[in-house]
Amino acid sequence: MGGGNVNRETEHDLLQGTLAGKEYKMKKHIIDKKTGISYTLCGDYYLPNLELKEQEEAHYGKYGMFRKSFLKEHRSGLYSSYLLTGKLTAHLNEVDQQANERMEVLVDRMMERQAITEELKVRDQMAWVGAVNNIRNAAEEIVLNEIVYI
Repeated sequence: MGGGNVNRETEHDLLQGTLAGKEYKMKKHIIDKKTGISYTLCGDYYLPNLELKEQEEAHYGKYGMFRKSFLKEHRSGLYSSYLLTGKLTAHLNEVDQQANERMEVLVDRMMERQAITEELKVRDQMAWVGAVNNIRNAAEEIVLNEIVYI
C-alpha cells in the first residue's frame, strides 16, 4: 500500500501531499458557484457546510399532529419539501390553528341549529352530553376532511 505524504499549509489554506507519486493541492474550503453551497475538506472528501434555519416554535396540537402523520404517509414528497425548506413547523402550526377555529365555528352553528342549549343541559344532562358529543364528532369529521387530510 502506498503511503501519502501530507503537508498542511495554513498560510494558503491548502492541503498538499503526495499520493501514488503525484503531487496534489486541495483547498480546505470551496464554494460551488452554481448552488452557492460551501464545502469543507474532510479527509479525501468535500462535505457541504449545511445549517438549519431558525424555525418557528412548534405549538401545534392534535390536528397538527394528524396533518404531520398524513403528510408522512400519503404525501411524502410534500412532507420532505416542507422539512427541507424549514417550513414544516409553520405549516403544522397554521393547519392546527385553522382546524381549531373551524371546529369552534362548526360546533357553535350545529348546536344553534339543533337547539342544544343550556336549558337542555339543566333538564336532561345525559341527552345534552350525547347531543354535544355527536355534534363534535360530526364537526371533527368535516374538519379532518376539509383541512387536515387534503
